[in-house]
Amino acid sequence: MKGALLGGHQLTVIFADEILADYHQFYLADASGDFELPENWTAIALSQRVLAAAQALVFSTARNMKVPVRVELHEKPVAVPRDCDHAVAASLSTGGQLVVAGLSDYLPDAPRLSVPPGFLRVLVASFGLATLSADGMNGEDRYDVYLWPAPFSEMEVSRQWTEAAC
Repeated sequence: MKGALLGGHQLTVIFADEILADYHQFYLADASGDFELPENWTAIALSQRVLAAAQALVFSTARNMKVPVRVELHEKPVAVPRDCDHAVAASLSTGGQLVVAGLSDYLPDAPRLSVPPGFLRVLVASFGLATLSADGMNGEDRYDVYLWPAPFSEMEVSRQWTEAAC
């Protein structure tokens, strides 16, 4: 579905739904199925809220349940949204189709997203992280993922969330 022009360039919403963030995680990976999800959640990775591998990115969520996820494909780089709580960008190699899923989703049934082949820059912006209930079950957190073609670049946290921020 095509969206309106944003900053002079076209964007396409390629996914907008809830994903079961089992173990507080969901992932975006090359749909070839020839990938391994990274699992080494160090203190640094938890702080960055992402684990990266060549063909897969795993994102950390605030809740261990269904969370809203929106994925947009852009022609050009996207600025970090001013109102997000946390933003991290990483690179992902793809053959032209991605899968977006939760850890317990059955991969053959997970949504497929058409994207340009090659490297994509992936910016994940987390919103509403301070809205969680005391038990962590309810909240208004959401996760917007922005993709655009770009050469490989190292991971970069451009806005850091800390629990003290809430």
